[in-house]
Amino acid sequence: MNKRPEIGVSTAVFRDGRVLLAQRAVGALQGLWSLPGGRLEHGERMAEAALRELDEEVAVKAEIIDLAGIVEVMPREGSAYHFVVMAFAGVWLSGEPQTGPEASAICWADPETLDDLPVTDDLHRIVASAARLVERRAQP
Repeated sequence: MNKRPEIGVSTAVFRDGRVLLAQRAVGALQGLWSLPGGRLEHGERMAEAALRELDEEVAVKAEIIDLAGIVEVMPREGSAYHFVVMAFAGVWLSGEPQTGPEASAICWADPETLDDLPVTDDLHRIVASAARLVERRAQP
């Protein structure tokens, strides 16, 4: 068992004022809604990993705007995983979201309420930060 934290990446993708959420299909966070993401691979840049994971997990392509924040996922009952997740803000470019082995459901949610879904820790904070970054970029 790995006793060191792992690095994860995720992307808050915005399209038409809504943010893409995926329901976790496996693991200790199963059933909770979160941003699409996964593990950083050796030799991979974090933003590249975030885009790769977005494509692999939900078949969506996006443009990264900036880092939206950092989330620590601490070990929980039934899980020994400790992740430090680098969460990015992005805008949708192409692809219609698909479910798969890691995402049992997909939705475009209101970034302010997250449609009152059961979400992972710190998701509201990260989505709010990402929304501000996307709004700033859109301003002339």
